[in-house]
Amino acid sequence: MKNIILIGMPGCGKSTLGKKLAARLGVKFYDADDVLEEREARTIKSFFAESEDAFRDAETRTLRYMAHSLKGVVIATGGGAVKRGINMELIGENGVIIFIERAPEKILSCIGGDARPLLAQDKQRIFNLYNERIDLYKKYGQYIIDNNQSEADALTALYEIATKVGDVE
Repeated sequence: MKNIILIGMPGCGKSTLGKKLAARLGVKFYDADDVLEEREARTIKSFFAESEDAFRDAETRTLRYMAHSLKGVVIATGGGAVKRGINMELIGENGVIIFIERAPEKILSCIGGDARPLLAQDKQRIFNLYNERIDLYKKYGQYIIDNNQSEADALTALYEIATKVGDVE
């Protein structure tokens, strides 16, 4: 099976849907941010305290590792992974990239800023990030899942894509 790679805004449902999809497919789920913190022995927050570039460099190292060492899994990327084209090239080598679309208003209703370094500043930040990244998500997403309605509908659509293009039986 090809890797199923989920991209999208922080709080769009990548991890929630990814875990459920992986369970349904009977494969492992990986959150790229968790893998980054484990491999780098450092928190994302500490990287951002240094600089966003320091974090993005670590993110690229992590995605390179994941792209070359993981096969047949579901991976949720960090929301800003699309900011570097090399990241999308790496994960696209043996994976299908699926954009989880969710409106900023819906995202705001379900996340807390403390856990999201780039969103901690203010609520307007989510709209700014969305406007900054939406074209990149659409550019790199080979498929788009609408996660503005029910989670069950989004999961069903995601499963259908995964079984169609991920070489799943």
